[in-house]
Amino acid sequence: MKDAETPEQGVGEDATGIVDPVDPADVADAPVRLRRRLTWRLLVPVVTAAAGVMFALSFQTAQGRDLRGDRDLPQLIIAGDARVAAQAGVLDELQKEVKRLSTTSAPADQHLSSLTRAADELAPTAATTKVRGPALEVTLDDAKRTADSLPDGFTADDIVVHQQDVQAVVNALWTSGAEAMMIQDQRVIATSAVRCVGNTLILQGRVYSPPYRITAIGDIDRMERGLDADPSVTIYKQYVDAVGLGYGLHTLGSTEFPAYSGSVDFQYATPIRPTTGTP
Repeated sequence: MKDAETPEQGVGEDATGIVDPVDPADVADAPVRLRRRLTWRLLVPVVTAAAGVMFALSFQTAQGRDLRGDRDLPQLIIAGDARVAAQAGVLDELQKEVKRLSTTSAPADQHLSSLTRAADELAPTAATTKVRGPALEVTLDDAKRTADSLPDGFTADDIVVHQQDVQAVVNALWTSGAEAMMIQDQRVIATSAVRCVGNTLILQGRVYSPPYRITAIGDIDRMERGLDADPSVTIYKQYVDAVGLGYGLHTLGSTEFPAYSGSVDFQYATPIRPTTGTP
């Protein structure tokens, strides 16, 4: 005898044939979930393609080099400083060649000869010629300690050399009769600007880190007395004792300074010239 066929289980029914109730909230959220799945399916290929393009561009730009190395600011400063030093050397040689050619090729004109003599007389004052003599060297340096080791009342600014400290030494030496001066390896003149950015010094396009060396040719005893009497230098020495700033004073024998090879023209000012008839 053939058994009766078991009816198929319907949607929403369990094995006993009882229909499970459908949650209306699930029905309402179904379109939202569908849109989310579609959005992710579309975004994944787009993001993957964009990442691939970025990797390809980085590879093509780098050509085997480290791209981040170009953003290393200290290295950029060092490289720029080296280029400035090299160009300064080239400028110095070209100026020597111009002077040599002018001397040998210029016509023997009385007015030109007069100007040449006047320029030669002004050359020592303008620092455009070499100079030799006994020298005094002042060294300024940051303190060899950390900010958290300072006594109460002092800050991190008190343990680094600032622009006003370098300028104080420079002014004191000029005032006490310095005939020629150098800061680090550069000859300075009356219009040379000493500027500090952070804990570095910028002088005539070159960047230097401490210790800073200021060397002056002149009367040694007089320059030493000038440093001792200068109020700003005295304040700096007080910080030397309080927080350990570096200060050194050395007497040098016969020392030669190179000629200043930069421009002596004013960029933002013009000299005042007396008018005819001015008393």
